[in-house]
Amino acid sequence: MIEFDEIFDELKDIEKKIANLENSINYDENKELLSDLEQKVSAPDFWADSGRASEILENLKAVKKKVETFDEIRKKFEDINEFASLCNEENDSSFLSDIKCDVKNLSKDIEKFTIEILLSGPHDSSNAILTLHAGAGGTEAQDWNEMLYRMYCRWAEQNKKKVKLLDFLDGDDAGLKSVSILVQGENAYGLLKGESGVHRLVRISPFDSSGRRHTSFAAVEVIPEIDEKITVDISPDDIKMDVFRASGAGGQHVNKTSSAVRLTHIPTGIVVSCQNERSQVQNREQAMKMLKSKLLEIKEREQLEKIEDIKGVQKEITWGSQIRSYVFMPYTLVKDHRTGVEIGNVEAVMDGEINEFINAYLKQNAK
Repeated sequence: MIEFDEIFDELKDIEKKIANLENSINYDENKELLSDLEQKVSAPDFWADSGRASEILENLKAVKKKVETFDEIRKKFEDINEFASLCNEENDSSFLSDIKCDVKNLSKDIEKFTIEILLSGPHDSSNAILTLHAGAGGTEAQDWNEMLYRMYCRWAEQNKKKVKLLDFLDGDDAGLKSVSILVQGENAYGLLKGESGVHRLVRISPFDSSGRRHTSFAAVEVIPEIDEKITVDISPDDIKMDVFRASGAGGQHVNKTSSAVRLTHIPTGIVVSCQNERSQVQNREQAMKMLKSKLLEIKEREQLEKIEDIKGVQKEITWGSQIRSYVFMPYTLVKDHRTGVEIGNVEAVMDGEINEFINAYLKQNAK
């Protein structure tokens, strides 16, 4: 049957992908490592060194997940292949739609696992701090900045990540001049790190009474939230702290006290602020965490000629520097200029469906 021939062609491609996965994760080595770690955990003196024990447990969890996920994928493939072969032999097409659905879901599982394997950087598993800045252009750019903020919030919701608003600065008439959020969840930084850069919008401006087409820019900065176990030494003398009233929607929501905190790291000129927490102390703690994260990133980029704020991507939020273009008019298209990925459904992208861009970037930059 032709339909079964098509399914078996797909299964052959999947079998090749599974073989590649087996090699890329060093499956046999990880099986041996898993057995070794499980023996260590079961040893009577395992908790004699609690620090070392915690490291082993974390390693065990990661290796076990990798091995079990691969085993599950291979088992699903074997079951589907066996059932499809049986139906084909008996010339029974009644389960054809179910088999097609299973093959499609298996392909998704393989794609997801492939991306997880690529997220092996030192901070990929961390939460992510996203800061969005409107480019030049006043209200138009500030509205675009808020649209991007909404896009990332929707992406987080769809991918089971939590979003915590840290700081924001309202636009003059609409939108946001800047906004910082904490995205919490597994591999948040690893998935979002490729979003750093300038994002360009082309549309008929709702703020232009003449209905002319406008081009706007906004910059996205992504850094990992620092692990509490990592220490970054900062001299108190190097920090300038300013306090101010947190923004609000007016009326009873206006903050009557100066609880918002802005920290300036004098040697580098880095500025961070937080106004989301209830108290000045909590806002300062969160701001310090953001500052440490930025300084850690700088430390890991010591190959740069000089220390500079990693939000330096803001310096040129203009033509020629964009990583992605979002065109609403005269046609609809979102194109990533690094990977070449194009999506015509711009509404879906703005609703958070950006995984195709994220996955393509990770694959392109895989070592």
